[in-house]
This record gives sequence, C-alpha cells and structure tokens, in this order.
Amino acid sequence: MAVELFDLRRGGGAAAENAPVVPTQWSRRDAWGRLRCRLFNSFRMNYTVKPGIYAVGAADGRSPVLVTANYKLSFDLLRRELSGLPAWIVVLDTKGINVWCAAGRGTFGTEELILRIRATRLSETVEHRRLILPQLGAPGVQAHIVKERTGFSVDYGPVHARDLPAYLQAGCKATAQMRKVRFGFRERLELTPMELVPALKGFGIFLAAVFVLFGLQPEGILFNSAVHSGLPVAILGAAALLAGTFVTPLLLPWIPFRSFAIKGLLVGGIATTVIVFLIRGQALQSTYMLAFSLLFFPAVSSYLALQFTGSTTFTSISGVKKELKIGLPLYVAAGAIALVLLVLYKLQEWGIGI
Repeated sequence: MAVELFDLRRGGGAAAENAPVVPTQWSRRDAWGRLRCRLFNSFRMNYTVKPGIYAVGAADGRSPVLVTANYKLSFDLLRRELSGLPAWIVVLDTKGINVWCAAGRGTFGTEELILRIRATRLSETVEHRRLILPQLGAPGVQAHIVKERTGFSVDYGPVHARDLPAYLQAGCKATAQMRKVRFGFRERLELTPMELVPALKGFGIFLAAVFVLFGLQPEGILFNSAVHSGLPVAILGAAALLAGTFVTPLLLPWIPFRSFAIKGLLVGGIATTVIVFLIRGQALQSTYMLAFSLLFFPAVSSYLALQFTGSTTFTSISGVKKELKIGLPLYVAAGAIALVLLVLYKLQEWGIGI
C-alpha cells in the first residue's frame, strides 16, 4: 500500500505543477512508521511512497534532482536532510525495497530510471541535466546509457543522506569520508529488532514444545515435571535466541572470525556453557540432556546470527551463499543428533532400555 501524506504543489511549470510538495520535518506518523519498519517485516514490505517526482521547498528549474527508492523510510530519511534546500526528488518504483537491496535486485536500475525521467517529464521541469543518485545505488545503474537515452548525466552522492547538505554546498563533491559505509554500534542496535522480533514468534512454539515434552510422562503430561525439567531448557532457548539475534550483531566487529555462523556459534556456546553450570536442573543432570544442550543451542545461535547478514555491510551475496552452503548441512546434522539425544534422554527418564 502506498502512503500518501503530501499536499499538491501549486504553481511552477507545466510538468511540475502537480508535483506534491514534501515537508522536511517528520510527523509522529513518520516516526512511528520508522519504528514499525524495524519491528514488523510485514509492515516494512508494504511501506511505500508513490513513484514520481516531488518538490522540496521552493524547488525551481535550477534545483538539484535527487533520486531514491519508493521504500518510504528511504524517502523519509532523504527529505529530512533537505531542510532549507530546495530540491526535486525523483522516486523510482523499486517495489518497496531500499536503494541498496533494490540495486542488487535490479529494481533500482537503468531502465527504471530512464522510464521515470520520461514519465515525470523531468527535462521540462529543470534547466540542467544532472541527477544525483545515492552511492549505494551505483551497482544497478549504467550511467552512460542513462546519458545516451535521456541526456541526463549521473552523479553519485554520499553514502548517507545526512551528508547531502555538505555535498551540495561543496558543488556536488564528496569527501573520502562521505564515501565510507559506516555501520557502527548505533546502526546495528537499530537493526537488531528485524531479526529478534521474527525469532520471538518461533520462540513461543519452542516454549510450548518444551513444556509438553518435559511434562510428558507415562501417566500423562504432568505440570510439575514440565516446569521443573522444562524451565532450564526454556532459559537456554531464550539465551540462544538473544545470543544470535541481539548480542552477536551488537558485538559483531569484536567477535573473532569473519563468518557470521562461527561468530554466533561462539557467543551461543559461551552463553549455553555459562547457563548450564549456573542452573543445573534435574534435566541437565543427564549426560544425554547435557550433550543435547551443548550441541543444539549454540547451533541455534549460529543459525540466527547468520540471518543478520542481510542487514549488514560486512558481507556480500557470494559470502552469504558460501556460508549457507557450508552451514546448512551442519545445522541439519546438529538437529538430527540433538533429536536422537533428546529421545535417549526421555527413554532414560522413563527407565526404558537405557
């Protein structure tokens, strides 16, 4: 669903007279939308703005033209940094995907840019023939083809929208610092909910399975047994979830090894080991259950940490594919062995053939 928030522009040339004017200040709705994007995947995938041309301030024929994706959060971050700077924003139809990912998929691409230049009649709106694209959109756009077919040349602006005012004031010249992708502690913290929230949905199913399994006795499902034996396992599960989706992303640069899977395995292994020796419940007294815990929960943490690759600047598509190719068979093997250990534990608990 496209989000419409803006009043129609009045005045200007024939091609621009119906271009919506966008404010640079965020409303409460915009701030809430940003938070929902971080928390809910289903909302993020439908948080869009209509492709087309938008005016910022008193944009005229000499104002710069900035190009972005129709993912509304990308659009909002751009317009917020243009306070006091008249400009045009051309929004490409990237199917609601941010610039970087859309460039990789081809939706922030050469043909879409050409189509949007023509559809917005941009040549009738501005006197110059220069476009400023975000640097992270460069992989999807062939600048020389855009120039040949539209007459517009392509400049690549800074990585971060917050550097745009300085970039424009310097005559569209980027410093070396503007070209660097910064992915610090704050950025990683902001993105952790994108992996944590979906994992929490599965955690509810995990909790139900744990208490049913550990409450299951020959005479039925016993509440006391479920709580007494299942609670330590539930705590281990929560620790693995936090280790993989929260702690590993936050500490990413300081955890040894390049592999996300190994990073998650290390953090999950430490968390599991500490908890095992702190809360040695009845269930963890069994060798089978102890082996299950030390195998299964670090593997879960490793798998969850691997999912964070899609949110980072630390890896590439080929790197992710390589990790998955190696990691998935190991996860399956760990899961199968853990299942056998769990069955052996229950048989031992019931005194059957062990």
